[in-house]
Amino acid sequence: MKDLYLETMDKVYLICIWAAGLSVCIMTTIIPIQVVARKWFDSGLSWPEPTALICMIVFTFIGAAAAYRAGSHIAVTVLTDRLSLKSQKKFKYLVDALMALVAIFVIYYGMDRILFFMTTGQTLPDFPTLKVFWTYVPLPLGSFLTLLFIIESMLFGPQKNRPVVMIGSHS
Repeated sequence: MKDLYLETMDKVYLICIWAAGLSVCIMTTIIPIQVVARKWFDSGLSWPEPTALICMIVFTFIGAAAAYRAGSHIAVTVLTDRLSLKSQKKFKYLVDALMALVAIFVIYYGMDRILFFMTTGQTLPDFPTLKVFWTYVPLPLGSFLTLLFIIESMLFGPQKNRPVVMIGSHS
């Protein structure tokens, strides 16, 4: 069971980093299009900025899940570095539990926003066919993925040394 869960999380991790990487690539491709349109053609386009914003939201929440699994997130360890190994392990579980609570809160709040905007039927002004609720989907989705990685960390320990996570690592 452990191996199946870890292999599944490896696949989820790869999907997360590809989604985050693709959103950054799209974002860095379309921003110069807007700059060129404004500076050289004196005509600002309406779609690059909201598209870049949506890409940044995807990058933030889906990428954060991957960063959590890889141990690449920001962690302040001033206090825990001074504790005994036994106390460090207890603090790690406490941090994971608190992170799980944050993830559950964002899942709840994100779903609340999605359901609210589904009832309003609002669309994005620059994309009349795109409903506003789609822009909120990365919040609960990314938080759910983070929650899966938190559960993995609590059950099986940190996974930052797994081969799939070590791809591109210089350490």
